[in-house]
Amino acid sequence: MANLSFERFVAPDRVPRLTREQCRMSFEQYPEFLDRLLGIWGPLSKQPFKGVTTDGNAVPGLFSLRDDGAPVAAAAQAATLWLRQVPPEMLSVVSFPVNSDVWRFWQNTPLLLRPGEIELGDMPLPLRELALEVVRCSLSSAGYDRTRRIMANNLLLGQLNALTEILNNWAFTFSIFGTPSTEAPWGWQLFGHHLALNCLFIGGQMVLSPVFMGAEPDVGTGPEMRRLFEDHEKRALAMFDSLSEQEQAEATLYSSMLTADQPVGRYHPDDGRTVGGAFQDNRVVRYEGLSGADLAIDQRRKLLNLAEVFIQNMPDGPAEARLREIERHFDQTYFAWIGKANEVDPFYFRLHSPVALIEFDHHSGIFLANEEPERFHIHTIVRTPNGGDFGFDLLRQHYASGNHGEGAHGHESNQHAHLHSHDGGKTHHSHD
Repeated sequence: MANLSFERFVAPDRVPRLTREQCRMSFEQYPEFLDRLLGIWGPLSKQPFKGVTTDGNAVPGLFSLRDDGAPVAAAAQAATLWLRQVPPEMLSVVSFPVNSDVWRFWQNTPLLLRPGEIELGDMPLPLRELALEVVRCSLSSAGYDRTRRIMANNLLLGQLNALTEILNNWAFTFSIFGTPSTEAPWGWQLFGHHLALNCLFIGGQMVLSPVFMGAEPDVGTGPEMRRLFEDHEKRALAMFDSLSEQEQAEATLYSSMLTADQPVGRYHPDDGRTVGGAFQDNRVVRYEGLSGADLAIDQRRKLLNLAEVFIQNMPDGPAEARLREIERHFDQTYFAWIGKANEVDPFYFRLHSPVALIEFDHHSGIFLANEEPERFHIHTIVRTPNGGDFGFDLLRQHYASGNHGEGAHGHESNQHAHLHSHDGGKTHHSHD
């Protein structure tokens, strides 16, 4: 069995004792110890969006507008109700144009980096519950349950470290992009520590990407008992075990997860081995590992089964369409692994194709004291390369078709449809 004994790593005195007000900072002003993070994120946040690519150039023609049976009507109704209840003085910091660069300012820490940023905990309880109703109407039941459990896990972590002021189940930012509609593009974003969901609707089509989900610890005791990512681990090990010895060798980038054994550029103390985290929208990620082109039918089935557990946050129609999209690119899909493959040791894996970048990483401690990766701290990431993140490529196609719809902003007309921001929402402008 995996080592899930996290209690010996609970060390509140080791964790920086930041207050919530001290967590409010910017890319220009932050504590020195955060330079390893914000010193990188700041410059990246100013880059025009390209998308994750293998060489700096997005592959065209990968995505198309279609109707996947997304639950847009229920989600739009819930979002409209939420916006109507938001106090006028709060509206400008929770509602943005649909193609605003504010989408890109999600991140998976307890920090508050956007000017005026507010969290669900800043809102009256009924307003918080209405926001989560938008999320519930948009996701599958499994996806919504996992979302709420991650939020609850954040409170558990806060209780372990006596830091519930910044680590709690309401310390998450929720925003609406565009005017909720069954036809015109709009979406929502929910993010905070260990959770980021970016959801765009265009009629009956839905994009849920980027997605960040994690837990520290991915286990609890008594009524807090939970294993959020056990199925991810089981399917990954089943996929790896289906490979021949030679195929396993091709898939394995490094046999050790120890920090000292990771080459320069492979490991970051906050991102671990993942490459698709916050502000990595334009990351150049080359294919590595085992090519899916020569996989046997059973191996392909296991690889698709592995992808499915990451995609099942979406409701049935969009999830099925997304899986078929991934399946169509199997011959250009690569499966990579770091670490040992067993029921005890930590590992990392990546599924990478022109239309999907899926990552799983057993992580070292951030709020717990384990200096090396352990099975109880997990980060997972789902991105859509080549401009697919945030549905931006679909938005481009939508506007190019001349069918702009209405209300690019939550409470403004179509004249604002091309407004966007490069400063996290301080200002908005157009290049038209």
